[in-house]
Amino acid sequence: MLASCGKKEEAPAAPATGASVSAAPAAAGSGDVQVVKIASVAPMSGSQAHYGKDNANGVLMAVDDMNQKGMTLGGKKVRFEAVVEDDAADPKQGTAVAQKLCDSKVAGVVGHLNSGTTIPASKIYNDCGIPMVTGAATNPALTKPGYKTTFRIIANDDALGAALANDAKKNNLKRVAVIDDRTAYGQGIAEVFAKVAKANGIEIVSSQFTTDKATDFMAILTATKAEKPDGIFYGGMDAQAGPMLRQMEQLGLTTQKFFGGDGICTMELAKLSGGAKPLENVVCAVGGSSLSKMPGGEEWKKRYDAAYPGQYQVYSPYTYDAAMLIMDAMQRADSADPAVYLPKLAESSYKGVSATITFEPSGEMKDPAATLFHYVKGNKEAIE
Repeated sequence: MLASCGKKEEAPAAPATGASVSAAPAAAGSGDVQVVKIASVAPMSGSQAHYGKDNANGVLMAVDDMNQKGMTLGGKKVRFEAVVEDDAADPKQGTAVAQKLCDSKVAGVVGHLNSGTTIPASKIYNDCGIPMVTGAATNPALTKPGYKTTFRIIANDDALGAALANDAKKNNLKRVAVIDDRTAYGQGIAEVFAKVAKANGIEIVSSQFTTDKATDFMAILTATKAEKPDGIFYGGMDAQAGPMLRQMEQLGLTTQKFFGGDGICTMELAKLSGGAKPLENVVCAVGGSSLSKMPGGEEWKKRYDAAYPGQYQVYSPYTYDAAMLIMDAMQRADSADPAVYLPKLAESSYKGVSATITFEPSGEMKDPAATLFHYVKGNKEAIE
């Protein structure tokens, strides 16, 4: 399926799974135009589809911008296409999608969203030699195998969990309960938070877990209330954090600080919580700067909102930069062949919308920022 991704007055429909999307078709009879496919992989269905749509929008914007600018590789004009795939936040589907993209020989991958899908998929991309840049998955284990094809352009959970635990100390919290969703992401960031919180002299009064599909947390929260915590940390996504905040209000847990990572730090959380009072106590962390402090954040956000009104969540500035980073490496290598442009990608010093992106040998971004947010009258605002 081929659809236009030019600038529109109304929000474009989400591309169908597996659809290739380009800014402008090649001229009729133009046989020397090279089509280069960049994949976006994230949940495009289920309770996390709003994240996936936002991620894909960032890639679509980048492809559109580059096509309008124009690029020539190896003496041939290039038309970029975005291939949008749905991994449903499921590790098995994520690896199946990764193999599909390897088999179809896409030139690069932006994704995945969840650490639980990104980590197993990264091995498949490494085995077939396709570079993968994530602007969302934060579990530190992603870069531990040392795959040369794996890159991350935001701070990982070591930074985010520590920032939240340090904020708990700053606010003089003494007793904190920890809940996670047992995913690679949720469990990972919860463990970092708990470790740093303990080092800060904070008592972890309970550690409980749920799933990334649950909606009823009354039993967990009732047991948590009995421990009389002055803070609750949740490792997971906003689809669970929203109902959890509503149920906290029902149980009278309205004064406790509620901490979470980038998975809950979305525009959608205010809607999912139904305006529950505990929303006012949320402190969440994102592995990058606030839009106002990004080099090109505010101007980019205006363009994003014009193209995709009401769809912005968290990660699209990073997926935009990830796609632009890949295409920039191709331009510097004068090739879309992953084996040729991969070394150029590793040595990038790219001035993106979100930051200037350079990499450690591990594929981690050098000196990534981390920002804490809270919610004021339902709006997410940066704290520091």
